[in-house]
Amino acid sequence: MLNLYKLEIFSLVVQTGSFSAAADRLLLTQPAVSQHIQDLEAALGTRLFDRGRRGVTLTAAGETLHGYTRQILRLVAEAEVAVTDVTQLAEGQVTLAATPGVSVYYLPDWIQAFRAAHPNLNIHSQTSITPEIVAALGEGKIDIGLVEGELGPLDREAVAVQELEVVEQYVVVGPSHAWWGRESLVCADLNGQSFVMRQRNSQSRLWLDSRFQAAGTVVKIAAEFDNVESIKRAVAKGMGISVLPGYAIAAEVEAGVLRGLRVTDKPMQRTLKLLWNDENPLSPVARAFVRHLAGYFPGIG
Repeated sequence: MLNLYKLEIFSLVVQTGSFSAAADRLLLTQPAVSQHIQDLEAALGTRLFDRGRRGVTLTAAGETLHGYTRQILRLVAEAEVAVTDVTQLAEGQVTLAATPGVSVYYLPDWIQAFRAAHPNLNIHSQTSITPEIVAALGEGKIDIGLVEGELGPLDREAVAVQELEVVEQYVVVGPSHAWWGRESLVCADLNGQSFVMRQRNSQSRLWLDSRFQAAGTVVKIAAEFDNVESIKRAVAKGMGISVLPGYAIAAEVEAGVLRGLRVTDKPMQRTLKLLWNDENPLSPVARAFVRHLAGYFPGIG
């Protein structure tokens, strides 16, 4: 009879593409992983992998077993979810990653409310950029990802996506700026303005640059920062203007430190997304957190 633990190791070798990478994830030695695969091959009387310098690839028999393994592990996960009462668990953890804005302005409130309902469950969160979050999901290092922004075609093939909400982006000015008394503007108004931007390789910067290029808008770069808080402080001090999501400036707008202006002719919007790896069924704890998010975003299935 097939051993479930060995099937899990087999699946992880397929996912990571090598015995050594699977061993690192499992906290085992590479020879131990190799032995498990050899035992599986001996029990089945067939070779499952072709070994090469750059890793391993599935044989025809391996491809067949992988298809069944995916179904088996999914069914096991569904059975676990069906009978697990997370409110009675003594411990449990969900691991997630989020892009900077989501991590700073959304996650603390969501996690606090989740912990209030499930005090024995832990959430391990990290801040990362979209490509790294997609890669971590593909490698099984995190359970879910939360991303505000765009996914490329390959990213959408690599992960499952649930769009949560449209996030309005505002042109942000400080009290000393000539636009302080305005409520809106058009894209042409931005020509020649000095901007405080995110760093050049960030998804937010790439998105904004593409919007400006499409509109034929040419701006000056006064400064670049790798975090939103520095950008807000620079704008408040009069260093320049910026474009930021509404949730990131809500407190400063209420305090009269910053003002957010809508771009009326070319609305600036991005989308908040929930990501997961459909190859790795969510654990009961991860599903509990997704159900918790449904309280904020009823569209979650």
